[in-house]
Amino acid sequence: MSTQPGAERRRTTVRDLLDMKQRGEPIVAVTAYDYLFARIVDESGVDVVLVGDSVGQVFAGYDSTLPVTIDDMIYHTRAVRRGVKHALLVVDMPFMSFQVSAAETLRNAGRMLKETGAEAVKLEGGDEETASYVRTLVRAGIPVMGHIGLTPQSVHVLGGYRVQGRDSIAAERLHEEAGRLEEAGAFSMVMEVVPAALAAEITSIVSIPTIGIGAGAGVDGQVLVLPDMLGLNDTFKPKFLRRFAELGDAAREGVRSYAEAVRNRSYPDAGHSFE
Repeated sequence: MSTQPGAERRRTTVRDLLDMKQRGEPIVAVTAYDYLFARIVDESGVDVVLVGDSVGQVFAGYDSTLPVTIDDMIYHTRAVRRGVKHALLVVDMPFMSFQVSAAETLRNAGRMLKETGAEAVKLEGGDEETASYVRTLVRAGIPVMGHIGLTPQSVHVLGGYRVQGRDSIAAERLHEEAGRLEEAGAFSMVMEVVPAALAAEITSIVSIPTIGIGAGAGVDGQVLVLPDMLGLNDTFKPKFLRRFAELGDAAREGVRSYAEAVRNRSYPDAGHSFE
């Protein structure tokens, strides 16, 4: 489904991702939270745009994703929808929007899709209860992306942002969670901060695409948080992150140049003024 930037392409669907896995074609996913960057990443040819609850950290300055609300996610996803014309648009269900009951999960997911125009939701976790919620949503016609490994909404239970699945018991648990999500009808799943060998092993077993972040190269695709990969969030330096640009430095230099031009009265000049 991937297309070179600038080439004509249709909107990506959940079926396209499955086809890409079967062909061995890597899936490219990235987060976005506003119209301008959404337009840029969509025009760059990515397959999936995720409006992540990481918006709480990279846009609002929270120290976790826990304070993010449904209304926050709807606001940002609406903006992203205006910029995304071709990629599959997925929105995170934030903390406590799906953990209470199947009925509330269905109500919240339905509201998020109806009010944003997104094509799918993402839920964290792979326990039996979460899998039952996935099943409920899929039966109602709502596509679901799963998320296992490091699940930021459970950061306090996990004891911090740590690699998951390093011992045999934890690895077996991740195998079970992946199987549950697949059986429940999830169309794909994110695996976050998982040993590369374990992520590759799970990927080879499940029939649905796996999208890694800090999970090595043996998965079906990759996702990164946009401000992290562009160097805007330049204090965040996990081992798995590669910066593909240094926009933080460029932005600071641009603002410094602007401030200097204003102070020395070289801006605005005649070329930037009206007669």
